[in-house]
Amino acid sequence: MMQKIIMDMDPGIDDAAALSVALNDPELDVDLVTTVSGNVTVDKTTINALKIINFFHDGDTVPVAAGVQDPLVKPFEDAARIHGESGMRGYEFSDDLPSPLKKTAVAALHEHIMNCEEQVTLVATGSYTNVALLLSEYPEVKSKLSRIVAMGGALGRGNMTSAAEFNVFTDPDAAKIMYQSGVPIVMIGLDVTKRALLTNETLEEIQNMNRAGKMLHDIITSDGDQSENGVAMHDINTIFYLLHPEDLITEPMWIDIQTMGPANGATVGDIRGAYHNGETNADVAVDIDAAAFNRWFKTEVQNMKK
Repeated sequence: MMQKIIMDMDPGIDDAAALSVALNDPELDVDLVTTVSGNVTVDKTTINALKIINFFHDGDTVPVAAGVQDPLVKPFEDAARIHGESGMRGYEFSDDLPSPLKKTAVAALHEHIMNCEEQVTLVATGSYTNVALLLSEYPEVKSKLSRIVAMGGALGRGNMTSAAEFNVFTDPDAAKIMYQSGVPIVMIGLDVTKRALLTNETLEEIQNMNRAGKMLHDIITSDGDQSENGVAMHDINTIFYLLHPEDLITEPMWIDIQTMGPANGATVGDIRGAYHNGETNADVAVDIDAAAFNRWFKTEVQNMKK
């Protein structure tokens, strides 16, 4: 049975790679893509989402709706230093693109979720501004969401500050609303995404598989977040979790979001279960089979029809 998903994202190289896999895997039905500012501004993330969809669909498009430009409270800070000024450097895509929907991301999310006969999974791989506005303005969608699978956060060291991961740091106030919403959440944070690097061997192999492999190789190797052991493609881990949850270890816990001071954007997990009367609000990924992740990604690329 196919999983119906909606993707809210800020492409961004790792978002683009996650979207590429989601569009091609037969077990996933991408119903809608909404965009938000994060890696770059929302006008650029929207274009990048359309480029990836057009690359694989040739006009038979998945609808895309553009979201908000600014975080709820704090000033916007992008990650162009990592992803380039366009947000998706490394490959020349066609400029003949379909248009995004005229409605806003929040309006599109509300309409699509309420019109779904079954519950839908929302995959959030950017800042959570659209998600927070949706849950605040249209609380009736909560019963239609089976879960939110969110890339972001860290129980340990962040990548924006010593405490904060980028997606949560970009709009911590939105993250707080999401984690307090009561919707089931799976947190895929740096605790696993920094372990599941796409290795240099994997990247070398995919570039000769097909046109899609060449495209993914070129954008991924343009990412500024690289080490001698490979590239952290954080957002693809959400798709890996959807399809192979057995290859990740998750632990239920309560996640609090810090929204001020030097720890602004930190995700604080009640790892001892000592607070919140034993309640939890997220399943937090704490370990991953990195070798299985690389094997899976290569298989996904090999099976892409481009």
